[in-house]
Amino acid sequence: MTLTFDQAAYSNLLSEVVPKVIETEEEYDRTLAVAERLTFAKNRTPEEQAMHKLIVTLIEAYEAQNYPMDESAPHEILQHIMEVSDTRQADLVGIIGSSGVVSEVVNGKRSISKAQAKALGDYFKMTPSLFI
Repeated sequence: MTLTFDQAAYSNLLSEVVPKVIETEEEYDRTLAVAERLTFAKNRTPEEQAMHKLIVTLIEAYEAQNYPMDESAPHEILQHIMEVSDTRQADLVGIIGSSGVVSEVVNGKRSISKAQAKALGDYFKMTPSLFI
Protein backbone atom coordinates (compact mmCIF):
# COMPACT_ATOMS: atom_id res chain seq x y z
CA MET A 1 0.00 0.00 0.00
CA THR A 2 1.51 3.31 -1.07
CA LEU A 3 0.55 6.36 0.94
CA THR A 4 -0.04 9.50 -1.07
CA PHE A 5 1.62 12.75 -0.19
CA ASP A 6 -0.91 15.22 1.22
CA GLN A 7 0.11 18.80 0.36
CA ALA A 8 -2.34 20.32 2.86
CA ALA A 9 -1.04 18.14 5.71
CA TYR A 10 2.54 19.03 4.74
CA SER A 11 1.64 22.74 4.67
CA ASN A 12 0.19 22.42 8.18
CA LEU A 13 3.34 20.65 9.35
CA LEU A 14 5.51 23.37 7.75
CA SER A 15 3.56 26.11 9.51
CA GLU A 16 3.86 24.26 12.82
CA VAL A 17 7.62 23.63 12.54
CA VAL A 18 8.63 26.66 10.41
CA PRO A 19 11.92 25.21 9.14
CA LYS A 20 14.62 27.65 8.07
CA VAL A 21 18.38 27.83 7.75
CA ILE A 22 19.81 27.45 11.26
CA GLU A 23 21.94 30.41 12.32
CA THR A 24 21.98 30.33 16.14
CA GLU A 25 22.40 27.77 18.91
CA GLU A 26 18.80 28.46 19.98
CA GLU A 27 17.49 27.63 16.50
CA TYR A 28 19.76 24.58 16.42
CA ASP A 29 18.39 23.27 19.74
CA ARG A 30 14.79 23.85 18.63
CA THR A 31 15.38 22.11 15.30
CA LEU A 32 17.16 19.20 17.00
CA ALA A 33 14.15 18.69 19.27
CA VAL A 34 11.85 18.50 16.24
CA ALA A 35 14.20 16.06 14.50
CA GLU A 36 14.36 13.81 17.55
CA ARG A 37 10.58 13.80 17.87
CA LEU A 38 10.22 12.84 14.20
CA THR A 39 13.08 10.33 14.30
CA PHE A 40 11.45 8.23 16.99
CA ALA A 41 7.82 8.74 15.93
CA LYS A 42 6.14 5.44 15.15
CA ASN A 43 4.43 5.09 11.75
CA ARG A 44 5.55 8.44 10.31
CA THR A 45 3.31 9.83 7.59
CA PRO A 46 4.84 10.66 4.18
CA GLU A 47 4.58 14.34 5.17
CA GLU A 48 6.45 13.73 8.43
CA GLN A 49 9.10 11.76 6.53
CA ALA A 50 9.57 14.68 4.12
CA MET A 51 9.78 17.12 7.06
CA HIS A 52 12.29 14.87 8.82
CA LYS A 53 14.49 14.77 5.72
CA LEU A 54 14.36 18.57 5.45
CA ILE A 55 15.10 19.15 9.14
CA VAL A 56 18.01 16.69 9.12
CA THR A 57 19.48 18.43 6.06
CA LEU A 58 19.28 21.80 7.87
CA ILE A 59 20.91 20.32 10.99
CA GLU A 60 23.68 18.68 8.97
CA ALA A 61 24.46 21.96 7.21
CA TYR A 62 24.65 23.83 10.55
CA GLU A 63 26.77 21.12 12.17
CA ALA A 64 29.18 20.91 9.23
CA GLN A 65 29.79 24.64 9.52
CA ASN A 66 29.84 24.95 13.32
CA TYR A 67 30.94 21.53 14.60
CA PRO A 68 33.29 20.02 12.04
CA MET A 69 34.48 16.65 13.22
CA ASP A 70 36.18 13.50 12.09
CA GLU A 71 34.07 10.78 10.56
CA SER A 72 32.71 8.36 13.12
CA ALA A 73 33.16 4.66 12.59
CA PRO A 74 29.93 2.85 11.64
CA HIS A 75 29.89 0.89 14.92
CA GLU A 76 30.22 4.16 16.88
CA ILE A 77 27.23 5.57 15.01
CA LEU A 78 25.31 2.37 15.77
CA GLN A 79 26.25 2.62 19.47
CA HIS A 80 25.02 6.21 19.61
CA ILE A 81 21.73 5.44 17.87
CA MET A 82 21.19 2.47 20.19
CA GLU A 83 21.88 4.67 23.22
CA VAL A 84 19.49 7.48 22.28
CA SER A 85 16.73 5.06 21.25
CA ASP A 86 17.15 2.76 24.30
CA THR A 87 17.89 -0.18 22.01
CA ARG A 88 19.76 -3.12 23.53
CA GLN A 89 22.00 -5.56 21.71
CA ALA A 90 19.35 -8.23 22.34
CA ASP A 91 16.87 -6.14 20.31
CA LEU A 92 19.10 -6.54 17.24
CA VAL A 93 19.38 -10.33 17.46
CA GLY A 94 17.58 -11.69 14.42
CA ILE A 95 17.78 -8.29 12.70
CA ILE A 96 21.50 -8.49 11.86
CA GLY A 97 22.45 -11.94 13.17
CA SER A 98 23.03 -14.02 16.27
CA SER A 99 23.88 -12.51 19.65
CA GLY A 100 27.58 -13.17 18.95
CA VAL A 101 27.42 -11.38 15.59
CA VAL A 102 25.49 -8.46 17.12
CA SER A 103 28.08 -8.13 19.90
CA GLU A 104 30.98 -8.16 17.41
CA VAL A 105 29.28 -5.57 15.17
CA VAL A 106 28.33 -3.24 18.05
CA ASN A 107 31.84 -3.42 19.50
CA GLY A 108 33.59 -2.86 16.16
CA LYS A 109 35.18 -6.30 16.00
CA ARG A 110 33.22 -7.13 12.83
CA SER A 111 32.39 -4.69 10.05
CA ILE A 112 28.77 -4.10 9.09
CA SER A 113 27.82 -5.78 5.81
CA LYS A 114 25.61 -4.07 3.24
CA ALA A 115 22.74 -6.43 4.11
CA GLN A 116 23.15 -5.64 7.82
CA ALA A 117 23.32 -1.90 7.06
CA LYS A 118 20.05 -2.16 5.13
CA ALA A 119 18.44 -4.11 7.99
CA LEU A 120 19.66 -1.53 10.53
CA GLY A 121 18.41 1.30 8.31
CA ASP A 122 14.98 -0.33 8.12
CA TYR A 123 14.93 -1.03 11.87
CA PHE A 124 15.91 2.50 12.91
CA LYS A 125 14.15 4.20 9.94
CA MET A 126 17.41 5.81 8.83
CA THR A 127 19.60 5.70 5.77
CA PRO A 128 21.67 2.48 5.60
CA SER A 129 24.71 4.54 4.53
CA LEU A 130 25.16 5.61 8.18
CA PHE A 131 26.27 2.08 8.98
CA ILE A 132 28.76 1.55 6.14
